[in-house]
Amino acid sequence: MDSLTQAALGAAVGTAVLGRRIGPRRAALAGAALGTLPDLDVFWPFDDPVDAFVLHRGATHSLVVQALVTPLLGEALVRGFRALREHRWQSWAAVYLCLSTHALLDALTVYGTRLLWPLWTEPVGVGSVFIIDPLYTGPLLVAVVWALCLRAWTPRFGRTLATALALSTGYLGWGVAAQGIAQARADAVLARAGIAPQRTLATPTPFNTLFWRVIAVDGDRYLNLYVPLLGDAEAVTAYAHPRGGDDECLAGIPVAGTLSRFAHGFVRYERDGADWRVADLRMGLTPSYVFRFAVAEDRGGVATPVAPRQVRMPRSGDGDIDWLLAGMAGRAAVRTAERDATLDLEALRLAARPAPTLSC
Repeated sequence: MDSLTQAALGAAVGTAVLGRRIGPRRAALAGAALGTLPDLDVFWPFDDPVDAFVLHRGATHSLVVQALVTPLLGEALVRGFRALREHRWQSWAAVYLCLSTHALLDALTVYGTRLLWPLWTEPVGVGSVFIIDPLYTGPLLVAVVWALCLRAWTPRFGRTLATALALSTGYLGWGVAAQGIAQARADAVLARAGIAPQRTLATPTPFNTLFWRVIAVDGDRYLNLYVPLLGDAEAVTAYAHPRGGDDECLAGIPVAGTLSRFAHGFVRYERDGADWRVADLRMGLTPSYVFRFAVAEDRGGVATPVAPRQVRMPRSGDGDIDWLLAGMAGRAAVRTAERDATLDLEALRLAARPAPTLSC
């Protein structure tokens, strides 16, 4: 999640655990610092941008590593606040909860988090919440701003904080349920159209959990199905795009394989002049994917490895705001950036219908 959300979550958790001991303001500041701490791995000097991409949310986001460093940080907290000298275990609990909730929240995004590193190195990425979601962050911010204005704990503030944490946690639960609904609707639409993709993934469109994108990898193409939860099956729109088909050409490029494994096969291969590129389909909207890397150059018809570099593009296209609002409201709307790739689901459904049989 974004840094503001993680700081707000850490502040809310820290205040809930320590606010009665050291006051809401100091507990919120300490919690915000602890809640931001795991993301300091962005300053680690990785060898190249691909390593920075796939190795982020590693050791600092591991529940195992966080448990190991909790006594050290907990003792620093105890020594920093006299009121905590007799509450060592409570201080350690606050540290671990601020760190672990950061990691667990990140694991609900599609990026992936190595929660059990080094015992298990595969990243967990549920994909049930967008990396920035005001409906999740809002209640936490209200409670945190109030905490920063208070020197002493009050029952009314305690009730507000508990409500904010309950609302934000409940929203995450709703996101998981909504993801299942969107996935089921997309699967039904694909089945009616006679499409059997190799893999699918449902992720929310930006800033909400009412409008979902389901990516379906179908051979040498991938489909974007946009599923409004407030609409019916007729409101689902679909677009088909080529995946590039250059996976075999890039078979000798280790970085390309690393990116494909990290994205669980949800990648697109592109050519731009002499550049060979790999884009992660899970983050961003076609064609403006957030993580796109040039990994090789065409030299005499042969893909030759080069030092990988990230290729940045605009994050949104013309009409995306209106399209997003329409989808959140449950209405079918054509996305301008993908208009030329529109897939006629009704025509596919009719074509897939079994031919009538005649009886004599």
